[in-house]
Amino acid sequence: MRKLGKLLAKILAGLVVLALLLLATFVAVNWAPDRPVSDLEARWATPPSTFIDIEGQRVHLRDEGPRDDDTPIVLFHGTSASLHTWDGWAAELSQDRRVIRVDLPGFGLTGPPPSGDYTLEAYVRFVRALLDQLGVKKCVLAGNSFGGAVSIAVVNAMPERVSRLVLVDAAGYAVDSVSVPIGFRVARTPVLNRIALVTLPRSVIESSLKNVYGDPTKVTPELIDRYYELTLREGNRGAVAERFRQVPPGAAESTIASIKVPTLILWGARDRLIPLEYGQRFHRDIQGSELIVFEDLGHVPQEEDPERTVLPVKAFLAGK
Repeated sequence: MRKLGKLLAKILAGLVVLALLLLATFVAVNWAPDRPVSDLEARWATPPSTFIDIEGQRVHLRDEGPRDDDTPIVLFHGTSASLHTWDGWAAELSQDRRVIRVDLPGFGLTGPPPSGDYTLEAYVRFVRALLDQLGVKKCVLAGNSFGGAVSIAVVNAMPERVSRLVLVDAAGYAVDSVSVPIGFRVARTPVLNRIALVTLPRSVIESSLKNVYGDPTKVTPELIDRYYELTLREGNRGAVAERFRQVPPGAAESTIASIKVPTLILWGARDRLIPLEYGQRFHRDIQGSELIVFEDLGHVPQEEDPERTVLPVKAFLAGK
């Protein structure tokens, strides 16, 4: 028995050494330290990008279209995305409307807030300060995924400043996902999310994007580059883990039925992260809302097919 015990101990020790060697190899091969924002601006903050100070944080912003628009359109992206997810919509809508989009705190070139606060209440304070600084008294809000949850929190906190609401595959309910991107699973997993602070296989970004697209063949190398590089922005990987920790699923659920502003709901039927049943639930819970479903699109329809998905938005804004 003693010999058997020694043998098992040797085997266990060997397995531990092997695991450590494999971990060291993985870290070495996929080593990807944070990149300073100054290294990323040349590519991802080209005109009309600008930066403004909001509550002591330097915020990446694009403000386009006619300045005499008294009800601008404000666009909020989802977790791990950036203002670039709205490029197609902004190009179309800014022809005759003022369109404002930002990298929300914790994401894109804006990066983590000094407070480390990622609660919905903190995002509401941020949006209030943003609107005040830009002189926007009333706006149309549109949000995708987590940006939808932020929009819901804003419209309930200050309904007098929101004229219309557009929810695009929005977060809000506690969700039973069909499939979760690997990047999100890593960010939610202790130990793995610590390793992820200094490693980032490009394949993780590619797999995550293909997971949320209705048609994975639309995920281009350029799109992967954007998400990969902005994920490496200093502090963003830790921010994603904190965002998941501080805003539990369903954080906005109790307030959804309180929404009274005209609401358009857009949904990709192939969304596996927040399936269509939740878009249908938004439609039931928000009185007078309109639901439009795109059968072939996924979780980010505004990015996957901006030309088609912006059309019902334009009709909605025109009151048709």
